[in-house]
Amino acid sequence: MADTTTTTPDDAPAAPTRRRLRRSESDDTRRISWWATALVAVCSLTVLVPLYLAVVVALKTPEQLAAGTGFEWPNPVRWENFGEAWRRTRFPQALTNTALITVGSVVLTLLTSSLVSYGIARNMHRRFFKGAYLYLLAALFIPFPIIMLPLVKQTAALGLDNQAGLIVLYTIYGLSLNIFIYTAYIRSIPIELEEAARVDGASTWRVLWQVIFPLLTPMNATVGILTCVWAWNDFIMPLVVLTEPGSRTLPLAQYVFQGQFNTDYTVAFASYLMAMAPLLLVYVFSQRWVISGVTRGSIK
Repeated sequence: MADTTTTTPDDAPAAPTRRRLRRSESDDTRRISWWATALVAVCSLTVLVPLYLAVVVALKTPEQLAAGTGFEWPNPVRWENFGEAWRRTRFPQALTNTALITVGSVVLTLLTSSLVSYGIARNMHRRFFKGAYLYLLAALFIPFPIIMLPLVKQTAALGLDNQAGLIVLYTIYGLSLNIFIYTAYIRSIPIELEEAARVDGASTWRVLWQVIFPLLTPMNATVGILTCVWAWNDFIMPLVVLTEPGSRTLPLAQYVFQGQFNTDYTVAFASYLMAMAPLLLVYVFSQRWVISGVTRGSIK
């Protein structure tokens, strides 16, 4: 039987209309993408301009810095500032101390914060665990200067006025924020995964380390980065806790450039760039794991 279906005049322009709508939506998307790209480019200047200024100052002599506005490229370039900063800060020793404290803090933070957060997240319906969660969150509102002096006395009395004590303190003081980050993410993980593992005979510890902990890769990356940047750049806590000059960190070693009446900005900025370089190298070599962890968490 022949097809007797006919096209009415009202249906005839439907296809061109849909094409025009799709073309209009595509143009709007490109326009929004262009504005977003332009906004990101402008915002990036807030980082690139200070970074350029830091590089320029680090390559100048004090006379060149005093003669110009600070943004001119030095001529000639003074590379000796980096050698002077290396010598005056005892850079290898300070770098080793900072690296040990940072790595120890990151490892201990990831292990303890994930463990405590898992216990709280899976027992939030119980009064004790909910109270512990609120108690830890309340610590976020306590400024560090308020407890700074009691901290000095306690660390001295307990023999924690050293690098090991700093690792413990960074782990403890980061616990509140880290638990807040971890707990919300763990509660979004389906509990059926744990129940299936327990049916197969897995214990609670095995469920935590073989089922839950691998799924925490995005949060591990976030907490690890926050702890690493904090422990690497912190100045106040090492200043009040460390007592031996040989255990000082990079921020403490750079304090040598601050005089009573003047500051050696050129050598100081050279030391700042040297201290920043290891963190940049760590990010370059670890960015694929960080990005893959975030991607895995978005797919989960």
